[in-house]
Amino acid sequence: MANFIGVSKDMLDLHYQKSGSPVYLHMKRTKIPVAKDANLEPEPKVTRLAIGMEGGFDPSSKVKYTYEDRNSVFLMPDRTNIELPCPSLPQKIQDAIVGILAAETASFKAEVEATEWNGEQRIVSKYAHDLVQLDNGVKIPPSGWQCEKCDLTNNLWLNLTDGSILCGRKFFDGSGGNGHAVDYYSQKGYPLAVKLGTITPDGKADVYSYPEDDMVEDPFLVKHLSHFGINVSTLEKTEKSMAELEVTLNQRFGEWSTIQESGAKLQPLYGPGYTGLQNLGNSCYMNSVLQVFFSIPDFQKKYFANGISSAMDNFRNSTIDPSGDFNAQTSKIAFGLLSGRYSEPPEEEVEDQDEAQPGIRPLMYKNLIGKGHPEFSTKRQQDAQEFLLHMINLIERHSRGSKNPSDCFKFKTEDRLECSQSNRVRYTERDEYCLPLTVPMDLLTNREEVEEYKKKELEAKSRNEKLEMEPVRPHFTMMSLLQSFTQPEVIHQFYSSAINAKTTAYKTTRFATFPDYLAIQLRKFALTDDWRPYKLDISVAVPDVLDISFLRGSGLKPGEQELPSDVQVPEFVYDATIMQSLMEMGFPVEGCKRSIYFTENKGIEPAAMWAMEHMGDADFDKPFVIPGTEKKNADVFVPNEEAIAMIEAMGFSRAQACVALKSTDNNTERAADWIFSHPEEVSNADSSVPAPNEVTYRDGAGKYELFAFISHMGTSTSCGHYVCHVKKDGRWVIFNDNKVALSEHPPIELGYLYFFKRI
Repeated sequence: MANFIGVSKDMLDLHYQKSGSPVYLHMKRTKIPVAKDANLEPEPKVTRLAIGMEGGFDPSSKVKYTYEDRNSVFLMPDRTNIELPCPSLPQKIQDAIVGILAAETASFKAEVEATEWNGEQRIVSKYAHDLVQLDNGVKIPPSGWQCEKCDLTNNLWLNLTDGSILCGRKFFDGSGGNGHAVDYYSQKGYPLAVKLGTITPDGKADVYSYPEDDMVEDPFLVKHLSHFGINVSTLEKTEKSMAELEVTLNQRFGEWSTIQESGAKLQPLYGPGYTGLQNLGNSCYMNSVLQVFFSIPDFQKKYFANGISSAMDNFRNSTIDPSGDFNAQTSKIAFGLLSGRYSEPPEEEVEDQDEAQPGIRPLMYKNLIGKGHPEFSTKRQQDAQEFLLHMINLIERHSRGSKNPSDCFKFKTEDRLECSQSNRVRYTERDEYCLPLTVPMDLLTNREEVEEYKKKELEAKSRNEKLEMEPVRPHFTMMSLLQSFTQPEVIHQFYSSAINAKTTAYKTTRFATFPDYLAIQLRKFALTDDWRPYKLDISVAVPDVLDISFLRGSGLKPGEQELPSDVQVPEFVYDATIMQSLMEMGFPVEGCKRSIYFTENKGIEPAAMWAMEHMGDADFDKPFVIPGTEKKNADVFVPNEEAIAMIEAMGFSRAQACVALKSTDNNTERAADWIFSHPEEVSNADSSVPAPNEVTYRDGAGKYELFAFISHMGTSTSCGHYVCHVKKDGRWVIFNDNKVALSEHPPIELGYLYFFKRI
């Protein structure tokens, strides 16, 4: 009771040994089922892509249990239990009990920081403020609407410029309208329309912007509706919003149902290794990555080699407060997932699978690994591949002096650069943990079928009819994408030390080593011509066994001449105005440098366009080195000089700044936080950057077997849902947050991240 640290029964003796604190408050909660009331109204249906918001997912709405709390004071080492209330206890202890029971829990504080998530958040239309509305005398009645072009009385849209009422588009399942509102926009160009029947008394409704081609917010909607005599306070919502329709259709069609295997009644699995993770509000990306990690022996041995003993060893080596100890908390997660203690079959059959498989709630872990990170500390959806690399970085940082399990993913690449004028070459090496593969559309294998489908789709749309056939996705093969990876990349603005001038170069990449476990990312996310992110709806044939031996590099070949290593590069001065403008747009400093360099200081527009096109590159925010001046071993740490200056301005030495930047991959914000949380390492910093630990690689044959994949459903990485499939004991298992079941139809062709193990 000296602090607010919670201790489980298993760890009580260890905590007492470490802390010496003998007095504990034992809080026991008993769950009591609530009797069903036949007169109760059914739970509200989920109608929007949101969590903790009206119409969205609300776990608190399912009141199926009440709880009985019994508290007592527990004294160590005699293990004496004193039931409360007990007036004879010293006042100091009674005051401590009151303070602990009244304190806000860690989970409550986390919820206050991010109380809700809205998957339908819309931008304000640029046409709303100055919308032109015609004074044509049109007045709209409060009900009884009908399309002006046909006899439809639902899915009607009111044009906010002239008051026309027309039907919407036909949906892919055949429902919807005849598309007269879209046709009208093509003729008139009036930008905004509101869906009748979705208008609520508080002035909310579905508003669509035709030129922006998206659902938008109209902050002046009440005023715009009053122009046509509509008093929103008298209206009631009578139709499904577009988001509600999307939820309904997603439950029936498309990748959502395919990836989650929604059409089948899956057999739940229980026991060690079959424990799910609760979704904390867009934490499915974390849940999926953790399930893959703890299906790999390296991670199991590090954090769960001896069951509870491994967790106790890590807690024994932790500080007094283990809530901030990465290894201790990771062992806690490993025990939760692998022990089977939290994955026991229910004693009797239950209707709700969430109740049958509650899983574990990794709130403390998410708060710890996301602390100080601008993205992973929020409740927003994130990219699973970025989180995978973030986790690998954390594990590497906290494995100094011990075995690093993430080394199973590490491999060394060999980059070959060839000067286009002198034909001389330079070989460099770097570490990678994940192989990103682009998806060139010219490699699709069913071009004719896709083009025929698009043709039929356009024809049906022109007739306002439903296309009676299954959607045809562009199809690729994993091997063709790997072959594309081997093709030379043209490097512009390459400084050749052979000719002492800029020219072009050709870059090819091969594997210098093959890892034990190969992670492959399909780069399915791209940008439209107007820079909006979208996801490629494609399928990829992935073999059970993958042989990448042909990707092995060979180093300098006989007859090849190396580029001179003593490069004298003229200084490149980055235009300060362009740099400031790019940074104000949100681009990282190193990405700004790249943009300005490759567009040769020609202005903000070409630099911004280059940045938008390349912001997805793996090295976009890494320290920029002018092409042609790379060191032979690219793994030698190069601190960001601007970041060093900023940290030195806080009162720290250059050596301390370098240690912090090396530990946080040159991230200034995280480096500052790292300094305060690692005082011992900072105080021992040398006068120069410490030499990196000896790097070892688990090289071997290049033949692999698919053992796991993570799939994403949704239109971009900032929304949607992640699901993980892992092959265990020769059968595929689906991990969908807390739900764990035997997979009947694993959607291998729709994966985003693939994991192969060496055979």
